[in-house]
Amino acid sequence: MTKLISTNPADNYAKTGEVEVSTDAEITLKIEKAHAAKRAWKELGIEGRIKLLVPIREEFKLRTEEISMLISKETGKAINESTSEVTRYIEELTWFLENGPEALADEVTLKDDQSLHRIVYEPYGVVASIAPWNFPFGMAVWGIFPNLVAGNVVVFKTSEECPLVGQLVDEIILNHNLPEGVFAEVYGDGTVGRKLSESDINLIWFTGSTRTGKALYKTAAEKFIKVVLEMGGSNPCVVFEDVDVALAAPVIFGGRFRHCGQVCNAIKRLIVHESVAEKLTLALKEIIERQKIGNPLDPQTDLGSLVAKRQQQLLNEQLQDALDKGAVIAAQTRLDQSLKGAFFPLTLLTNVTRDMRVWREEVFGPILPIMTFKTEEEAVALANDTVYGLGARVISDDKVRAERVASRIDAGSVAINEESRFSPCDPFGGYKNSGMGRERGIHGLRELCQMKVIQSRSDAQQFGS
Repeated sequence: MTKLISTNPADNYAKTGEVEVSTDAEITLKIEKAHAAKRAWKELGIEGRIKLLVPIREEFKLRTEEISMLISKETGKAINESTSEVTRYIEELTWFLENGPEALADEVTLKDDQSLHRIVYEPYGVVASIAPWNFPFGMAVWGIFPNLVAGNVVVFKTSEECPLVGQLVDEIILNHNLPEGVFAEVYGDGTVGRKLSESDINLIWFTGSTRTGKALYKTAAEKFIKVVLEMGGSNPCVVFEDVDVALAAPVIFGGRFRHCGQVCNAIKRLIVHESVAEKLTLALKEIIERQKIGNPLDPQTDLGSLVAKRQQQLLNEQLQDALDKGAVIAAQTRLDQSLKGAFFPLTLLTNVTRDMRVWREEVFGPILPIMTFKTEEEAVALANDTVYGLGARVISDDKVRAERVASRIDAGSVAINEESRFSPCDPFGGYKNSGMGRERGIHGLRELCQMKVIQSRSDAQQFGS
């Protein structure tokens, strides 16, 4: 059997474990078992399904520390951030379990003396769910449980960068009394994901890169099945001249550099009014230069490493391109020379131009380019100067202006000022190359269902009466 080796990117790529790569025959068998299970899982009803899923949630709670440690070892994420990931997504799982029945309840569209028409939400069937590495537990929760609540059965692929987290999630789910075939997991790189997506499935759920998402969209088109895609982002943050810089800087820092910037919905381009750009740059510089980058298992560490050497190499190329074209490093966190692995310093860039890769591409790491503007029109144009449209932020003390600018930015979500709550009741997804469909919330649950309209006569008007 081919082995998939897991390494620790914050410990000079030391081996953390291994799993067996799923063969084509194994994938086919899991798909067949899923099809055999899908009707009974649907007919169990949403309350019956939730009753079986609640104990899984409870075991996740009991094993929070174990899951968090494994996330840090496989991804280089600081342990405080890993623990936050697990606790936050358990809360999101609770939301799906508690709100699923209401979200997917029948909807009456017509009711009068003669007729009763209602919408019934029904599952698609077998879902190929493919998740990324940056939130290995969180994306497993998003990719698996809303589908199971909705009545779909799931064959799940975790990222090749964190197979041990995926294996632990698999173990916990299968510790409970789910019917055979309702959930299964496969392991491997993109070739395994391709085989899964090309199998006899009814829906593709995917979170990850735009390139992979577009390839899956083509596969789905050939099969004529639905996709839910959450892909890349290059979120702008527009800062106007009326802000309190001391309050804005920590919001911007957290919005950009959490998990070393390896977050799809992170701030990736900072667009600042020219009158406050220097002051804001200095405030960010102060925060950046006091961060401690190091061993992710040390609770005193602020930020750990990137997930892999390839990510480090890509960031170096993007940064060098910017420097070659005239960008200036305005601030950078010092790296201890003893650190071995995929470490990268938090970097703030000024003198940025629109032809630089750090502006044109998604930068999935701790680099923040700054550009300035004079007018609101220019700010909006810069914000929309991207092929992506996942999220954005607007910072201004003028609420009317902030709302106006938010309405003009092409993005799936826009936060205003310090608002940072990422609520499971909000649908999440993007415009343009950031994807299609929505995850989370009532709308996200409904994305996973077929809508059937059932039309009948009222009780007093039954056939033959």
